[in-house]
Amino acid sequence: MMAGFGQGTRRYPRSRGRTWSRSGPDRATLGIIGVICAVAGFFVLGIILGPVAMVCGWLAMGRSWSGGGSRAWPALVAFVLGAIDTLLAIIWLVGAASPGSGLF
Repeated sequence: MMAGFGQGTRRYPRSRGRTWSRSGPDRATLGIIGVICAVAGFFVLGIILGPVAMVCGWLAMGRSWSGGGSRAWPALVAFVLGAIDTLLAIIWLVGAASPGSGLF
């Protein structure tokens, strides 16, 4: 039997077994993306990739410092490396803009 227009086959509200889990691969993926951005930020565009890595790490940690075992390590590494990356990029920009640096 086919459902008519506007008559979906899903019931509202959906059962808990069929909804997505927010604690699974989404947080792990964000942690890995954050680590990749942090490492790449040491070589190019650190002022942009550093904060991106920090945000990905923070979201992967679940917006808190309490870790959930081994899943929290990539998120923590992404956050710390992103912070170091951002700090180094700011120091480099301030040093490059200071008088006598040869740029102006």
